[in-house]
Amino acid sequence: YISVVEALRHAGVAHHAGIDLRWVDAESLEKNDRPAAEIFQGIDGILVPSGFGSRGIEGKIAAIRYARENNLPFLGICLGMQCAVIEFARNVCRMAGANSAEFAPDGPYPVINLLPGQAQETMKGGTMRLGLSSVRLRKGTKAYEAYQQETINERHRHRCEVNPGLLGELEQGGLVVSGVFTGRDLVEIVELPDHPWFVATQFHPEFKSRPHRPHPLFQGFVGAALCHRVSAGHHPVNNQ
Repeated sequence: YISVVEALRHAGVAHHAGIDLRWVDAESLEKNDRPAAEIFQGIDGILVPSGFGSRGIEGKIAAIRYARENNLPFLGICLGMQCAVIEFARNVCRMAGANSAEFAPDGPYPVINLLPGQAQETMKGGTMRLGLSSVRLRKGTKAYEAYQQETINERHRHRCEVNPGLLGELEQGGLVVSGVFTGRDLVEIVELPDHPWFVATQFHPEFKSRPHRPHPLFQGFVGAALCHRVSAGHHPVNNQ
């Protein structure tokens, strides 16, 4: 996750703030040994990065639920975005058993599905959607506010997507699709409009962040975390 860590630091420099990272083992959230409020005490934002496989998935979903319910700034990346959609489906849209078809192929609500053609692939190596693709942003959203433009280009590495067949129910529940792939209606960014900062992307924004050109979404996330820090009365984190 070095690219994610560096992207956070780039954004911290832009805000004249240091970044104090606290790593949380997702599996520890599944054990219920300690309440989430204790694990996340004193933090100002939660970032759930990309990953593969089902290990720790329920812990990631629990972390996202905590961020959503406690108005804690959240940024999800790739699998982190897919977990955010699953959490929203289960706990807001009341889709009991909602999951990814990758982890629960026979589940009642596969809100995350394999991309077209992926289900037929038996050899998964080299079959993902890779590389740079254009994304169209929706005006009036946090994503558009961060980028200040309608079309962007971002790098991808995934084989799953938000299930278009269940997207309508998610949107009725309040989930906003703020970015889509220009080639077809593939969901690229989701967010919650009534949350201080709850944004999740299918692409990898960390790959385009640079020391003197922080990625807009990381800047937005860190900015929201700083606002939370002030409002919560936490000690400042000085830039070092």
